[in-house]
Amino acid sequence: MGRTGAPAVTELRVLTGPALDAALDDVARLRIEVFHAFPYLYDGDLAYERKYLESYRTSPGAIVVGAYDGARLVGAATGTPLTDHADDFAAAFDGTGIDLSTVFYCAESVLLPGFRGQGIGHGFFDAREAHGRALGFTRSAFCGVIRPADHPARPADYAPLDPFWRKRGYAPLPDAVAEFRWKDRDQAEETPKRLQFWIRDL
Repeated sequence: MGRTGAPAVTELRVLTGPALDAALDDVARLRIEVFHAFPYLYDGDLAYERKYLESYRTSPGAIVVGAYDGARLVGAATGTPLTDHADDFAAAFDGTGIDLSTVFYCAESVLLPGFRGQGIGHGFFDAREAHGRALGFTRSAFCGVIRPADHPARPADYAPLDPFWRKRGYAPLPDAVAEFRWKDRDQAEETPKRLQFWIRDL
């Protein structure tokens, strides 16, 4: 079961073409809702999200995987060649010896809380890693936001995803840290955030 009285998610779908177009607004809303929580604390904007997700419509190497509870989209994961984000991430990979063209980037996974614990997170990674391998990539990577352990918004029951990521074969890439700016939900202005890259061989 997912939420109380709700059926378990029965289908993961790779979204392309018209199905992707139809789902983008729902994916945008999911990103805003899920990333509002710790550790992202993201104060999202639908217009920005639509613009951001447009790249998944136009990149030939991109993938969007949807998790469906019946006809309802309850989760989504995205992936794209890391070179699609070269302007954002090239500096983070300086000195690592890793060629960006070998890396498939698992950009994000968002899933409503009531549907967690069913193996959907593994399904998201399975689909994106298989897609990356099929395109000839030899590595998979993602990045997670860095927050201090004593952050005032950290819930008492917060459980970091590090054990899940390590079980998938990922490990932090030393010194590969990117910086982005966004507005936290309790802030008036955007502030810089640091994100740590994790990587594994495919």
